[in-house]
Amino acid sequence: MDVGAAGDGAIGRVTTVVVSRDRALALTRSLPCHAGRVVLVDNGSSDGTAELVRRRFPHVEVVELDENRGATARNLGVHLARTPYVAFADDDSWWAPGALARAAEVFDAHPRLGLLAARVLVGPRERPDPVCALMAASPLPAEPGMPGPGVLGFLACGAVVRREAFLACGGFDDVVFFFGEEERLAADMAAAGWWLAYVDDVVAHHHPTPPRDPAARRALATRNAVLTAVLRRPWRIVARRTLAAALGDPATRRGLLAVPPRLSRALACRRRLPAPVEGALRTLEGL
Repeated sequence: MDVGAAGDGAIGRVTTVVVSRDRALALTRSLPCHAGRVVLVDNGSSDGTAELVRRRFPHVEVVELDENRGATARNLGVHLARTPYVAFADDDSWWAPGALARAAEVFDAHPRLGLLAARVLVGPRERPDPVCALMAASPLPAEPGMPGPGVLGFLACGAVVRREAFLACGGFDDVVFFFGEEERLAADMAAAGWWLAYVDDVVAHHHPTPPRDPAARRALATRNAVLTAVLRRPWRIVARRTLAAALGDPATRRGLLAVPPRLSRALACRRRLPAPVEGALRTLEGL
């Protein structure tokens, strides 16, 4: 790690929020790669994560939760950040040297920028995540002065947010809870008038472990896609996603069966997006 980057004035304007649960070993590899202030929100771990981090990484501020709060645990980290910008990281990801200083410079130069989506390099071979190619080729029109292609989605472990914008839009929600939580937040930030842009020269590293149960993840993705549609999209989009799940494989049908317990909460929080944002989402879905 370039320790000189940590002393850069710009990086002092960014706090990195890491959320983890029962991944102490992964943290011993990723935390040494972080520069600047780091807040770790321990999501109800039972493997001694909090104690290990306090002992081995005393510079990291540890917040220990007594239960798993999913993606909403990041909201607590953002509230605790005292910097105008907040970078997210998973327990198996970290930001490249100089990346956060560069991100702060981009935010400083673009007051309407609410979220910066970075280039994410995956694994030891550092192959760009396929999502990055999609964001780089975004068909959405970039407004004059925007620092990169306009996007309506992002990878949480490769995103930096303007703290003010994130909190004003409610952060991540407890309806989706985890996995695919980015979709609703991105739409709400755009609806509030904030720019979301892909900036290729801000880089994050991600070394994920293969999912232990791919079918379970597919079921979770299905559940959350339907719930997100209920939260913000027209009913025909809800119907389309529901039908696709019902006609899919056993995993997607299992995900659809997991929707009802969270449906009342989703309906209570339902709010239609402005026409321009809904139109932009349809443009992306049409691809």
